[in-house]
Amino acid sequence: MTITAESALGSGLSDHSLKGGSSRWISAREKLWLLRRRNSYAALLVVRTWVLIFLLLLVAGYFPSALTVALVFVLLPGRQLSLAVLMHEAGHGTLFSSVGANRWVGQWLCALPTLGNLSSYAEGHLQHHRLAGTTNDPDLPNYAAYPIPRKSLRRKITRDLTGQTGLKLLISLARGGAGNMELGSSSSRAVLLKQLMVQVVLFLLLSLAGVGWTWWLWFGTFMTTYMLVIRLRQIAEHAAVPNLYDPDPRNNTRTVDAPRWQRFLIAPSFVNYHLEHHLIPGVPCYHLPALRSLLKQRGFFDGTPEYDGYQQLLAHVIV
Repeated sequence: MTITAESALGSGLSDHSLKGGSSRWISAREKLWLLRRRNSYAALLVVRTWVLIFLLLLVAGYFPSALTVALVFVLLPGRQLSLAVLMHEAGHGTLFSSVGANRWVGQWLCALPTLGNLSSYAEGHLQHHRLAGTTNDPDLPNYAAYPIPRKSLRRKITRDLTGQTGLKLLISLARGGAGNMELGSSSSRAVLLKQLMVQVVLFLLLSLAGVGWTWWLWFGTFMTTYMLVIRLRQIAEHAAVPNLYDPDPRNNTRTVDAPRWQRFLIAPSFVNYHLEHHLIPGVPCYHLPALRSLLKQRGFFDGTPEYDGYQQLLAHVIV
């Protein structure tokens, strides 16, 4: 099942989130503009992400050193997360105007390279949108326990950076787990085969450039620092919010107005604007800053806690 903008909007996820209806805060003309897909910009986001991925691996491959390898482990996870974010957009049907483009690009260029699967992810994610702010939210295990003691967060980070979290993911995939699909089903085995095939293609492309060994940097980053970046994203979006069990997204979801360098490292492709995404899921990620600006000017966020960086956020989620 693939979420489309029409299904997201039609399910009441937009207007019920903006108390009093979205027309009270945003004009029909503004909403029409915000919902518009920009294919050229979407393509730029995908191409730019892959260009940076190959650039990082080529630099490390042609100039191998502790510095270039460290650079990959610091900068590459944000690019891997960018692929996951763009898969998320494609799952909503908000990346491109074409259903076919969303499905193909979202699956082959975004989901499979990061061991995801567009259709099963989208199905589970739609449930998250429908049930956010309730005890039935399927994503609750990712953030319900926050705030947590500093030692607990340190243990989680250690598990991420030592590959333990990544290993749990690989074991699940090896058993046939793929998103919401039944373990061991023929569908999950087919997805696993596609995921492996994409990894082989990536290795072959790097080998043609004479740096095939850098695939291990891609994989090593995925297993370690990428897992940490994913955790930070989950914390930022819903952990230690004003009221996790209030249907109002201003209370159960968060946006972090982080500086550009932080967004580049750990919040690419506008993923930091998560509150706005929950308000109107049909708005493409590249229009979320404009949506936030409009609502902020009109007082919609008055009284909503604001965070201007991830260091402030981490201090908030630690007790």
